[in-house]
Amino acid sequence: MNINLADLSSTGVYHLMTQTIIPRPIAWVLSENKDETLNLAPFSYFNAVCSDPPLCMLSMGKKPDGNQKDTVTNLQVGAYCIVHIAQAHQADLVTATAATMAYGESEVSANNIPLSQHEEWPLKRISTCPIAYLCKVHSVQTIGNVDQHIIFVEALELYVDDNVGSEQGKRIVVDASKVDPLARLGASQYANLGEVFSKARPK
Repeated sequence: MNINLADLSSTGVYHLMTQTIIPRPIAWVLSENKDETLNLAPFSYFNAVCSDPPLCMLSMGKKPDGNQKDTVTNLQVGAYCIVHIAQAHQADLVTATAATMAYGESEVSANNIPLSQHEEWPLKRISTCPIAYLCKVHSVQTIGNVDQHIIFVEALELYVDDNVGSEQGKRIVVDASKVDPLARLGASQYANLGEVFSKARPK
């Protein structure tokens, strides 16, 4: 099967890309609305793109009605956010926070998601996520024939739960099987890591 993507609608391309670029990590992004309520939404067009400075990329389309997503409204240059790595057992909760809600309605409150204050950070983080990147928006770009926002966030701090990470010599080692991250596939499909194995790099 050979598919000419130019023959498909943008929606058709989206469905094919999300079913074939798999698995994808999920950024569970907490940000602050203008009225100081909290917004929480998952995004699977997400990955690390730079280590110096430590940057992650979030890609966001529009709401089903064509309006700008609340996270885009909140994440202007200089704004703070927290990018959480959700666990596989949180799939139902992550999916619930993907629901379209009116701006200012908090997914955190609606789903009774527990938060913890992170020292002097301006936003609380989700208590039950073992990994959380505490970020500040570095830059924002708009691309595509239909506006797609590319938001680069700079990680200023990283929270790693002691149950999944440990200091080993000069490095901090994170046990992926203990993190058990939720991965995004196509359509309504998700996955966990399954078998975790190691391979030595060639010398």
